[in-house]
Parts: sequence; C-alpha cells; structure tokens
Amino acid sequence: MDMNILKYMAFIKTVEYGSFTKAAEMLHYSQSGISRMINDLEKEWKVSLLRRSRGGVQLTSDGQKLLPHVQRVCAEYQKLQMQVDELNGLQSGLIRIGTFSSAATHWLPKIIKEFQKDYPNIDYELLLGDYTEIEEWIMEGRVDCGFLRLPTHPDLETIFLEQDKLLVILPENHPLAECECFPIASLCNDPFMLLEKGGKAEVSEIFERCGLTPNVHFTTWDDYAIMSMVESGLGISILPQLILKRVPYRIVQKELDVPAYRNIGLALRDKKSASLAVQRFMEYVQYR
Repeated sequence: MDMNILKYMAFIKTVEYGSFTKAAEMLHYSQSGISRMINDLEKEWKVSLLRRSRGGVQLTSDGQKLLPHVQRVCAEYQKLQMQVDELNGLQSGLIRIGTFSSAATHWLPKIIKEFQKDYPNIDYELLLGDYTEIEEWIMEGRVDCGFLRLPTHPDLETIFLEQDKLLVILPENHPLAECECFPIASLCNDPFMLLEKGGKAEVSEIFERCGLTPNVHFTTWDDYAIMSMVESGLGISILPQLILKRVPYRIVQKELDVPAYRNIGLALRDKKSASLAVQRFMEYVQYR
C-alpha cells in the first residue's frame, strides 16, 4: 500500500476510535508507528491535526477541515483497489457493511457463509449502529451498503428484504401472559423498556400513531439488555421478531392488537458504481 495512504488511514482510524491504541489494533501496527505517521502528516502539512489528552485524542479545527478530504482520497484508493481486484477476477476485496444487531446475529452469518463458498478471499468489516448512524455511514462512504428500516434517505438506493413483525415481550408471570393479542392501551400500565437510540425508532411511532404516552423507564439500543430486564420483571417492551428468533431469556412474546411491523431493506449509495464484490454480495443478501 502507498505510504501516504497508510498515513491517511492512520489519521482516519485514530479519529474514528479516539485512540492511537485502538487505531493501531485495527491497522495491525504498533501504537508508536501510528503516532509517528500522524506526526509525519502534521510536519508535511504544517498543521496540528489532533489534540492529545489523557482522555484520548480529538480533532483540532484544522484537522476537522482536512478530515473529509482525507476520507475521500482513501475511499477513491479503495475503489481503485477494488477495480484492480475485479480485473483479477474477484480474487480479493473488502466489503464494509453497516448493520443493526438483529441482522448481524440472524442473517449475516448465513449470508457470509454462502458467499464465502464462492468467494473465499473476500474480507468483511461490520459496523454496528442504529438506523441513523448506518444511513450516515452509507452517505459518507464509510460502508459500502447497510441494513436499514425502510423508507430511508431519498438519495439512497434500496432493496426491500422483509417485513418484520414487532412483538410485545412480557415476563412469564405478567397478568396478560395468557392473552391472545396484547391490547395496545395496556402498554401504558407497566414500566416500558424502549429500544431506541438517536432518531425515533418504530416503537415510538406506534405510540404516537395511537396517541399513547408510555411510562418509559429505560432506553437503550441493546436488545439483549431489554430482554434481560423484562425477564427480571422490571417492565415490558416491544422488540422486532427477527431478534426474538433465538432467545436465551424466559420471556413471553405477544402480537399487538394493531398492525405493528418494520420494513427492512439493504441500502447503498449507487448500485452502478458499487464494486463487483458488493454487487455480488447484494445478490446473496436478496436470495438468503
């Protein structure tokens, strides 16, 4: 790899992880090596890029101005590499995927396993986040494609994958554990554990649509933390069916008495300009 590109990658990863140590781990270099590369860039460009403190590293205002340009150069370099790989018949390459945990847990292992049978030399980078973050990563080119709730940003191209039911989860001793369908109004009778982070998720939209204000005691983007709390009798919640496929907790799942689901899709910036590896991967996702 070109030495300058390596320095740019060191800069990007250090900003991303807020630490020389983590950037070094990701790029398989020593911490001093990463620090030296960034010092070289600062000398070369005659600017200070990062503020070093005990809490980690932060961008300076100059660093902030230069970072998007450095990211673009690295993205173009990756495209060049991909093009070279394509000319060599998809022998190698990297697919970067933005995903939320239920897709990462229940879909990706099977998809990647099938894809690897045909293309054993492709590497993968998975970034876990919420819908808002994944959308931003695709727009910025941080990932090649991402699993998202549809509809998403109008500038992104999407492929619809599945309609995923949203189910109420209750502790086993809940008074409504035997009911046929859970009455939506009863969601306000217990403390509520909300699966959300950043932008509004589908659960908040259900409450808004029905004019209800839940008694939200706890908000997180960790589905397993919510299941554990519900099991302990701390409240109730609504989770997508996809994450409830293999549940290690003793909880009861119920359908709501109103339609509740999310549409999941795969999104990317532009199918035509996607690398051959990404285009092939999308086919495997569609026919998983």
